[in-house]
Amino acid sequence: MKILPITHKTLAEAVAGKLAGSLLDGSLKPGAQLPPERELITKFGISRSTLREALKMLEKYRLIEARPNVGWFALEVDEGNLAEAKELAGASRDQAERPARSEPPTGPIRLPIASEKPIHIPNLSKDRQGTFDFISWWDRDKVRNAKVLVIGAGALGNEVVKNLALMGIGNIFIVDFDKVEAANLSRSVLFRETDNNRSKAEIAAARAKSINPEIHVQYLNGDVTTELGLGVIRRMDAIIGCLDNREARLAVNRFCYWMNKPWVDGAIQELLGLMRVFVPGNGACYECTLTEQAIRDLSLRYSCPLLARQNILLGKVPTTPTIASIIGGMQSQEALKLINNLPVEPGKVTHFNGMVNTMHTTAYSPREDCESHWTYGDITELPARVERTTLDDLLRIACADLGLNAVIELDHELITKLECPNCHTVEEILRPLSKVSFEAGHCPTCGVLRETSLTHVITGDEPFLHRTLASVGVPPLHIVRAHNGEEYRFYELSGDLEEALHFRHFDSSMKVVVTTPRVRINDRIKIKDKETPLVIKARGRVRLRD
Repeated sequence: MKILPITHKTLAEAVAGKLAGSLLDGSLKPGAQLPPERELITKFGISRSTLREALKMLEKYRLIEARPNVGWFALEVDEGNLAEAKELAGASRDQAERPARSEPPTGPIRLPIASEKPIHIPNLSKDRQGTFDFISWWDRDKVRNAKVLVIGAGALGNEVVKNLALMGIGNIFIVDFDKVEAANLSRSVLFRETDNNRSKAEIAAARAKSINPEIHVQYLNGDVTTELGLGVIRRMDAIIGCLDNREARLAVNRFCYWMNKPWVDGAIQELLGLMRVFVPGNGACYECTLTEQAIRDLSLRYSCPLLARQNILLGKVPTTPTIASIIGGMQSQEALKLINNLPVEPGKVTHFNGMVNTMHTTAYSPREDCESHWTYGDITELPARVERTTLDDLLRIACADLGLNAVIELDHELITKLECPNCHTVEEILRPLSKVSFEAGHCPTCGVLRETSLTHVITGDEPFLHRTLASVGVPPLHIVRAHNGEEYRFYELSGDLEEALHFRHFDSSMKVVVTTPRVRINDRIKIKDKETPLVIKARGRVRLRD
């Protein structure tokens, strides 16, 4: 596979570029103190972690310096740092010149007119997407090549999938862990009576393919919080959440922020609904919208992790097909705008009240201390698979990168053992929390709920390092993080790519090749152990690009 460089810059690089530009044009004088961090955060509309990453970048290039207990001060631009300053400033201009798909409009919204779009008169008797060519901003190639992830295939998900198929979105990935039941038929356009007890994701994908045979679909019958690899989200153009609980929304929000991907959330109940777009680094995210009480409620539910897990699966929301159509249509439209680089309003929520037919939009306030505001940096693609790679294999790669004190952080809690407080019997489990039911947490002898031992950090002292990543709950094409207390590394199990992301379900006549984002190769790591004949060539750190 040919690996090519990618030009997209991170948000921190864009901020560093703007500050470097201020040094170059003289608006920031040598020796002048930079504004306080809080003022810069407000000015740029970014998180504190992003700002500090930008400041560290400028400090590395000797463009600013930190004075303890005082602040940051500008340095003189001379021959020693002029090239770096121009490089950073150029990166900022490049980002500014690109059409910003996520910046909220500041005045009246004007639809772009693509003057370069050639005049094309479609054959409406044969071309099912022909009328879309009459829309000035519609880019058929972008729509046809777009990859959209739909999480949740209930009432909202049905409407979204149906709309995406009708619009000709070329590649649709549907995720849901639930099965069809009779009560779904009153509000889910894609389901039939004969689908009872079948996978919602599978049925929705099959019906989308029947609506538009020209599209490509894929489905996953699983829980998005634990069974979808971050490498899938990394390769999406937009993510649409059709969820019914806070835990799943919070997980999707963090996954999208880590991968620097926009997502569209929707929620419905009876005749009420809301829709909102979240774009990392631009306005509030979903976690920013949670009240202190909601955060406390989530914490209380996790005081008993097995019961918390069980409660998540019980969410049932009464709704009507009409509100599902309205909000699902709005979500699909926002995804289409993201694909075509049209302006959206991130960090805002649009409420629809079907009781009185009113609609209003309000803005959320971003929280500076929000735990979701963290975007993964460089990613190393490993030609490894979760079914074959052990914890020890990955830990040795991390140690080669970060030193012998490197540890691996899992995204989920791993139950190591269950201990009965009565008879003190201990059962070794070593299974993800998602795979252990509340009932299984009870002692088979005493019948009382056993104490749960959990971990999500692998240090190298564990007796189960021989276990594969898949056996401890790491999904295919996932990105696992490691750190040494000072620095992080991110490793993708890219050997799973062909099977984890293919868009070939219900399409045996054609193979769709899904390429990995282009990367730049810096160095190679070769690790070989005498006891374990493992040889892994780990490509140099890969910067995520759009």
